Amino acid sequence: MSRRNDRVNELLRAEISYVLSRHIKDPRLNGVITVTQVITSSDLRNARVLLSVMGDATVKAAAMEGIQSAATFLRRELRDRITLRYIPFLTFSLDDTLEEADRIFQVMDRVREDSPSDQTDAEEKLQAGQSVSPHVGQ
Repeated sequence: MSRRNDRVNELLRAEISYVLSRHIKDPRLNGVITVTQVITSSDLRNARVLLSVMGDATVKAAAMEGIQSAATFLRRELRDRITLRYIPFLTFSLDDTLEEADRIFQVMDRVREDSPSDQTDAEEKLQAGQSVSPHVGQ
C-alpha cells in the first residue's frame, strides 16, 4: 500500500471515530465501539471500516445495524471535515482480532498450566548458575 493510502486510512479512522463518538445519537450505539482499521481501495473511492464492539452477539448486531443506518450521515459529515476529491463509500464489518487474540492467550495459559514441572526445574537450575540442556527432562 502506498504512503498516501496509509495517511488517508489513518485520517478516515480518526475522523470516523470522532463523528461516531460526538455526533451520532443512536441508542443502538451506546456500547464501546472502536474503529480499529480503515482499508481504502487504491482509487480511494471505497473504504472498509473495521469495528470492534464490546459486548455479546446481540449488542454487536444492534451496533452494526445502527452503524449501517448512519452510513450516509457519516459520509456527509466526512465530506465537511476532510478535504479529498472523493469521499469514499463506507462499508462496515466487525473486527474480531481482539477476541481471537484473547482466545489464543487463554489456550496458551491452559497449556502452561498443564505442562510438567520441567520448566520450573530448568528455571531453578538457571538461578543456581548451572547449565541447562535444550532437552530438559529427557
